Amino acid sequence: MKPYDSKSILIIGAGLLQVPVIKTANELGLKTIVTDYNIDAPGMKIADHPVVISIKDIDGTVRVIKQLNKKIKIDGVITSGTDASMTVAAVANALNLPGIPFENAEAASNKFKMRKRLLEHNVPIPKFFKCWSFDDLLNISKELNYPFVIKPVDNMGARGVMKIDNEALLHVAFDNAKKGSPSGELIVEEYMEGSELSIDSIVYHDQIKITGIADRIIAREPYFIELGHILPSNQPENVLENAVDVFKQAIKAIGITLGAAKGDIKLTKEGAKIVEIAARLSGGFMSAYTYPYATGVNLIRIAIDLSLGIEPLPQLFIPTKNRISIEKAIIPKPGVIKEINGVNEALSIHGIMNVFTRVNIGDEIFDPKSNVEKAGNIIAVKDTREEALKTIEEAEKFINILTEPFKVLSWDTICHKARERFNRACYVCNVCNGVECRGKMPGIGGIGNGNAFIRNYKDLNKILIKTRIIHNIKDIDTSCDFFHVKLSLPLIAAPISGCDINLGGNITELEYDLAIVEGCKDNGIIGFVGDRANDNLYKIGLEAIKNVNGYGGIIFKPHEDQNELKKRLNEAKNNNVKFVGIDIDASAFLKMKSYNQNVSPKTFEQLLDLRESTGTPFIIKGIMTIDDALLSIKSGADAIVVSNHGGRITDNHPSSISVLREISEAVKGKIKIIFDGGIRSGEDIFKAIALGADYVMIGRPFAIAVMGGEKIGINILINRYKEELEKIMLITGCRTIYDIKEDLIITPDFRQSIYIQNGRCYN
Repeated sequence: MKPYDSKSILIIGAGLLQVPVIKTANELGLKTIVTDYNIDAPGMKIADHPVVISIKDIDGTVRVIKQLNKKIKIDGVITSGTDASMTVAAVANALNLPGIPFENAEAASNKFKMRKRLLEHNVPIPKFFKCWSFDDLLNISKELNYPFVIKPVDNMGARGVMKIDNEALLHVAFDNAKKGSPSGELIVEEYMEGSELSIDSIVYHDQIKITGIADRIIAREPYFIELGHILPSNQPENVLENAVDVFKQAIKAIGITLGAAKGDIKLTKEGAKIVEIAARLSGGFMSAYTYPYATGVNLIRIAIDLSLGIEPLPQLFIPTKNRISIEKAIIPKPGVIKEINGVNEALSIHGIMNVFTRVNIGDEIFDPKSNVEKAGNIIAVKDTREEALKTIEEAEKFINILTEPFKVLSWDTICHKARERFNRACYVCNVCNGVECRGKMPGIGGIGNGNAFIRNYKDLNKILIKTRIIHNIKDIDTSCDFFHVKLSLPLIAAPISGCDINLGGNITELEYDLAIVEGCKDNGIIGFVGDRANDNLYKIGLEAIKNVNGYGGIIFKPHEDQNELKKRLNEAKNNNVKFVGIDIDASAFLKMKSYNQNVSPKTFEQLLDLRESTGTPFIIKGIMTIDDALLSIKSGADAIVVSNHGGRITDNHPSSISVLREISEAVKGKIKIIFDGGIRSGEDIFKAIALGADYVMIGRPFAIAVMGGEKIGINILINRYKEELEKIMLITGCRTIYDIKEDLIITPDFRQSIYIQNGRCYN
């Protein structure tokens, strides 16, 4: 019986650098279970059992794999070239598989914990400090001499890493590092001058077998971009011996006792020092491509054996080749990609093994600030270093990724593109008034005959604005404060979910949420994400907000299970989400039951319980009466959203604007009021503020902006609203948002009766 017969292996990650692991496992006859959030990742297509889940969702992965293990016995777990060592260790520990303790994997992933562990064992490292706030960075700058380096503790690929040469760069570097950190936790350390090495090793039976040492080519400061690597290194023997000794000290200090370990080592004038160490095979194409090309040794096969508890055969370590491998990054001129030429010609050159391109025609590319933003890579193999370098240079002459200047999109262009991508889920009408999409649910329309959606738009347009133009006001300030976050205008992007059925299926939930929260943050407002019917899909929204260091909000459905709802609120808090809430009117969404996600109305006591369970500003969405507004205040809520859910709850809802004045008169000053329902212009924002709203929330136009232009679309939409708001404030004599009063508008009596004609509802 062969050692791999009837065995299964779990591979965390399905990206380009994990594909060789999956292929090797398949060739060995192993069943492959592969996890990745992206169902279209290349490794998912060749997996026996693809599982859609984020590689960083440790708890979720353990839970899902435990269930899967009851059906398919899993014999080992592994990753390569990606930051998932903690997920690997958590699964290995949970299933009693070969691996290392979770706390050691964490020490090999979290740079602060790594530095602490190395310091405790006297391993050579730079001086370092933990950093959370900008004030921390200011204090640290008084302790360290310029230059020094700031980086996230919990990311890889040089994301968020930046050299700080002087005080003027502190703010830029801090913001860049925060943006690159899922948790917002940073580390600041001495800048280390010198060349850099990448070292791979295999660890088992108290042995550390060094398998490869490459020269890393790092450039483009103040960022640290790896332009490539050359294997083997041509550093002097004594320098390599020192680097290997320091690397081995680090492996032992971290507690990597089984599997693979990789290290980035800086060769300083004081000797070798650790940049970082990881409990996995290296990324950057070394372990999967350049090392086997140069030596004939399949490190992946060896690592797979160890993950299965199989002692690798000694002959597997013996090189069968003695060649030089080079990997070189492709970095085109920033702009919109117009042409990609010369790939086949480059591949026809003797010695060129691979050309990887990660971009397509029409993509926008920028100067890279991290290693994940490069356009592609070339890999060459030759007998000598000089030959390999010449071969790479020859290939570079052929490969030409031609770009043109960035285009300034118009709103019309965005609408046209969105219309195509929506696939009739939304018609992107010239006037977004709910008429053409009436009853289009799933989709983006209103429920039933669409009357509640239509009322939102029509009633807002019944309000008129009185101009006041004899004044000395010239400089208009549309900014305001939202729970200690300064907004460029009183605008919030509403949560929208169900991209697969509501938005036509041409964008994933993560892509949509990332565009919303990132685009809103870039333009000085807050983006909200929503809960989903499917269990655990709310974590997609949390993942997106983590990407902007918590700068966003999430609105949960009113789950019948109070403990489940409190658990989700707590997860949001732990992910540093700035704002949380529930849309209580979603208790009418009975379809949630088909996904085992029962929803129900909430009592005052339950709302009080939810408010007390989170220290984050708490918002109740779906308020349409004074009674509910007063109970929201009593429950301790920080804000309410006056909203009829875009006309998606009942056909017989009044418009949101028709109840805003009476609610604001009852609660103004006691709780923040957010208005939602039919806002389509800066003038509409003005009207809502005049009737007592503190902020407005907009949904469908943001969906159009994302579908038609992603973050650029959001930028254009927000700027359009801002310009319109500034104009109407100027001609009404309002210097600030707080100067907008009801005496500047003419409002009809919204309490007049509603009558029906030809199946349509009119006021």
